[in-house]
Amino acid sequence: MSKKLLIRDLTLRDGQQSLFATRMTQAQVDYLLPDYQDANFYAMEVWGGAVPDSVMRYLGENPWTRLKTIHDSVGNVSKLTALSRGRNLFGYTPYTEEIIEGFCKTSINNGLGIMRIFDALNDTNNIKSTIKYVKKHGGIADCAVCYTIDPHFSTMERIKAFFKGKPLPKPVFTDQYFLNLALEMEKLGADMISIKDMSGLIPPMRVAKLVKLFKANLSIPVDFHTHCTPGYGLAAVLCAVMSGADIVDTNIWNFAGGSAGVAIELIYTFAKKLGIEMDVNMEAVAKINQKLVDVRKELSAFDAYDSFPNPYNPLTDTLPANVDKMFDDAIAAVNAGNEESLLNICHQIEDYFNFPKPNTKVKEAEVPGGMYSNMVAQLKALGSDEILDEAMKLIPQVRMDAGLPPLVTPTSQIVGAQAVNAAMSLKQGKEMYSNTSNQFQSLVKGDYGKTPIPVKPEFRKQICGFEDERPFDTNSYKAQDNPTLPEFGGVKLAENYEEELLLELFPLVAKGFLKKLKKEQFEAKQKEAAAAQQVEEKVVEEKVVKPMKMGKKVLAPMPGRVISVLVKTGDKVEKGQPIVILESMKMENNIVSDFSGFVNNIIAEEGETIAADSVMLDIVASEDEISALSPA
Repeated sequence: MSKKLLIRDLTLRDGQQSLFATRMTQAQVDYLLPDYQDANFYAMEVWGGAVPDSVMRYLGENPWTRLKTIHDSVGNVSKLTALSRGRNLFGYTPYTEEIIEGFCKTSINNGLGIMRIFDALNDTNNIKSTIKYVKKHGGIADCAVCYTIDPHFSTMERIKAFFKGKPLPKPVFTDQYFLNLALEMEKLGADMISIKDMSGLIPPMRVAKLVKLFKANLSIPVDFHTHCTPGYGLAAVLCAVMSGADIVDTNIWNFAGGSAGVAIELIYTFAKKLGIEMDVNMEAVAKINQKLVDVRKELSAFDAYDSFPNPYNPLTDTLPANVDKMFDDAIAAVNAGNEESLLNICHQIEDYFNFPKPNTKVKEAEVPGGMYSNMVAQLKALGSDEILDEAMKLIPQVRMDAGLPPLVTPTSQIVGAQAVNAAMSLKQGKEMYSNTSNQFQSLVKGDYGKTPIPVKPEFRKQICGFEDERPFDTNSYKAQDNPTLPEFGGVKLAENYEEELLLELFPLVAKGFLKKLKKEQFEAKQKEAAAAQQVEEKVVEEKVVKPMKMGKKVLAPMPGRVISVLVKTGDKVEKGQPIVILESMKMENNIVSDFSGFVNNIIAEEGETIAADSVMLDIVASEDEISALSPA
């Protein structure tokens, strides 16, 4: 057991993302920073993940400003860390070496100290470039081994599969599998290794085994990250600490528990009993926690839970004897290797402090909480809540067919959305894979890298139209358009490299954000004197909908946002031809025409959010009918 424990604080990134949909404003962050200057955390996760997207999409703020501001305040005290997806960085598309280096260099120049790098397939080939460029530009490469589990198949299911000539594979995600990944990452230049359990599904004693195994075979520090969603979190972090982890990830009290990570106050209490030193100023942590009460109240509209944990300051509060004994009993249960007892005790501790109870549905389903909630939301939007159980049952088959991808972002969303599509198709009497998202096709094709088990050629042909694996060729990568905006003084949409990166990494969101920014800058320049207070009104031009005669209507099969309309009025289309790309639940879906004929009226507009069964366009039998059926 280590005599000193380092803490990575997740409050400003993973904590607020898990509990409050990443809605913390810059002003709320600034409110906390003076006390973070005194807290002395080893590291603070403040960027990456959903932060850059969300601050633009929902808050109209600049992600680079968020990173710079935090660094200016606490960069000389704590290392700032961010999360990125290897060569995919933040999205689904693999980027060129030039973009990966530019992103790493710019992030580090703006204050980033540690880049936590993971790949959704645990394909180490996908993280090589980021490791290289992070280290080249002076950062620390923290490589994450993504924890996941094998699908559960009963003995009878395995027997049936065997006699059908399709035997199910032996367990893939063994302790040796994870150790081999860590050893390979160390050889690639990793400065530290994180056991990253994004789903909170790792049992405590498995943590103990993995941490001990890593510490015995690696020469670099080991960090442990998990969530509390299914109820393993507190017990798992305690096992990591007692098994020799160098660093653990925690949140501050009022941003901890539930779908977020473990509270630092509980780990501090355990550390005191274990004689482990934590170089954290808990007085400063208590001050931050008091301010988090205010921030959490301001974020109430996005709060995943409806109650706060009971107040607790380990420096000033004396626990009742029976509660204090629970901490001792938990330590004893770890030493005895009694996982059931350990979990029961940790749940009693969390109950005493009024942290959210374990999500039993997520635990039983053995899928990440975010994946489960996305599936529920997708089915609710489709008006088909009743097939949730069927969709959940299809997850193991979808995973196996697609090469057994780990259930981590973004593959968990890809698999979950495809399981929903499959359940809907079966409900409609169609073939299970009659509706596949672009991302699922890319996964099967090989765009995202090597899957833990090979995709069968015949399945790839069914989904993609060819049998051979075809990795993404970055030579075909096309940079985003960066148009000149004559209406705002002839400036470029992205005027500097930081803005160009936003446009490349978050094209759909950054276009709107940057256009609004240029508009504001242009209008400010036009004013002779800066007003003390400006109120901008957005004028929404309402479209005058003229009566129109329609041909055969092509309807949206699901709610979503129109990414692209692939046809124009007058185009001849064939039945089954893709006509619209629709983003639904973060998946891009090719919507095909149900009819052959000519495009008459196009109703759907790019960027528009539409409901299921909305008319996207209509088809007529001949070109002669177009003028006859066009708007009156």
